[in-house]
Amino acid sequence: MTVDLKSNLATSVNAAAAKAGLTLVSVTEGKDFHGRPTAVFQLGLPDGNAEGRTLKLELSEGFEFNKPDLLPTMTAHLAAQAMRLRNPRPECYVTLGGLPLAFGQFQWPFHSSTSGADTHIVHGEIQLADGSTNNLHAKIAASVTLTFAEIVPAMEQPYAETFVYNAVRKTVDLGQLEFLKSGNRQPVPVTTRYYSRWQKKFLFTETNDAERLEYLLRKIYWLSGVLGQGKPVWIADPRDAQYLNTTEADLLRMAGDKAGEGLMNLDGEFAAPTPQLLARAPEYEAALKNALDFTKPQFNESMRSGHANM
Repeated sequence: MTVDLKSNLATSVNAAAAKAGLTLVSVTEGKDFHGRPTAVFQLGLPDGNAEGRTLKLELSEGFEFNKPDLLPTMTAHLAAQAMRLRNPRPECYVTLGGLPLAFGQFQWPFHSSTSGADTHIVHGEIQLADGSTNNLHAKIAASVTLTFAEIVPAMEQPYAETFVYNAVRKTVDLGQLEFLKSGNRQPVPVTTRYYSRWQKKFLFTETNDAERLEYLLRKIYWLSGVLGQGKPVWIADPRDAQYLNTTEADLLRMAGDKAGEGLMNLDGEFAAPTPQLLARAPEYEAALKNALDFTKPQFNESMRSGHANM
């Protein structure tokens, strides 16, 4: 069903999207987990740089963000989405372990737990995006406690997507999500340990310069070299900066260092791999295999065979 383009929400999103350099491709009616109506916006770029790519914005039907405490975050979210749409695969991210992941099928906004727990939950899915047809994926249920929800301005996509995606990546890094060809939803707890009330910011992973540099190289290799036909990717993504506990400026600085070493072609805030970086394919394939193996449950073969002394 098509949402009324003259509704207050559609009008507000259209204006905010235009300010961020985005165009409203379509607006349809969706439903949240409990069947309540949502508005689903497909956002694109007005020029040819996105080549038909879009990103979804799903909001509760009656949500109003033109308020002093909500508008800045919405504005920043849309501006970042406009930059991501210039990536060849704007839905894809890389983990520190070297797994390229495609995020999709998220059902925003958060919904209350049906089990009676005092939590808010959002469902989604991540797929291993290594250019193969393995169909390995993980259905996830990211949950936040009521205490954690107090620090979130609104339980809507623009205010939560970044920390949810980063919590998913962190959970993968810890080996606590398994990639399967089928399976049930797996939990992703988003707890207060990921947030510093003193610093008033999210903290997922402490990294040093060497780790951040390696992350950038893996991102450029996978998202540009393997998935993007060599087209440049945005390396100053604030979502990555939060995940790595650094700043966008620091990511740009490190990219400049590697560009000088001939590993990437840097153009402003975007980078593409050089032949020297692509030649590292065996290294990145091995890292992917190791990271994927780390997510698989390890069994004691003697116990499996019934030989254990129990």
